[in-house]
Amino acid sequence: MTRRRAPRPAGQALRKALGAAAPKTPLAALQAAWPGVVGERIAAAARPVSERSGEATIACTDPVWAEELSMMGDQLLERLRREIGEKAPKRLKFRVDTGEM
Repeated sequence: MTRRRAPRPAGQALRKALGAAAPKTPLAALQAAWPGVVGERIAAAARPVSERSGEATIACTDPVWAEELSMMGDQLLERLRREIGEKAPKRLKFRVDTGEM
C-alpha cells in the first residue's frame, strides 16, 4: 500500500503557472498591460502594434487620438513602468492606423 501525500498549497503552483504564461517579449507585455493601463475608452481607439529598440508604436483610430495620446506620453510611460517594469518601452510613438483596427 502506498502512502498518500498531503496536498500542496495551490498558491505556489498558481504563481509558477502565471510566470510561465507571462508575456516573453516587451511588445507582448505592453499589449497585455495596455487596456488596464489606459482604460477601455483609449484601448478601443489605440493599440500597441510594434516595438523596436525601446520605442513602441501605438496605432490610433484617428489623428485626434494620436495627438491627444502624444501629449499624454509621459504619463502613459510612467503608468506602464509601474505595471510592467523593465519591459516597459522607453518611448511611445503614435500614428494613425490606416487599416481596420
